[in-house]
Amino acid sequence: MRSRSKARDIALCLLYQIEISKNKPQDVLAGTLAKTIKDKLIISFFSQLVEGIISNKEKIDSIIKKYAKNWEIKRMAVIDRNILRLSVFELFFLNDIPPKVSINEAIELAKRYGDLDSARFVNGILDKIYKTEKTIQKKS
Repeated sequence: MRSRSKARDIALCLLYQIEISKNKPQDVLAGTLAKTIKDKLIISFFSQLVEGIISNKEKIDSIIKKYAKNWEIKRMAVIDRNILRLSVFELFFLNDIPPKVSINEAIELAKRYGDLDSARFVNGILDKIYKTEKTIQKKS
């Protein structure tokens, strides 16, 4: 698995753990998983993802709500919700990742961790976002 793919995988696990355990994000980041990873590129990228998603959660969730017709964020599966947050963060806040890469990585995470319909659900919402926001304004 490539470094960034591995980092996304870890970031998703950390976001899930933060949400389920209700622990502070900094406690989760400093936990066992973060201590067992030795690759500095992986650590840097998953930390950037988790911290960025937490810092911009309201903005990210508002984007998801706009495109997830008939779905309340709190009623989505925890995995699906966090995969969407991860990808939307990449789409809107990271300049060095092509949108199609972010979407494809999200679909792969949904296949790996979600239920039978997760990949289709995630793809549908991200596809709407991408097609509508083709000129996504990324923040530096």
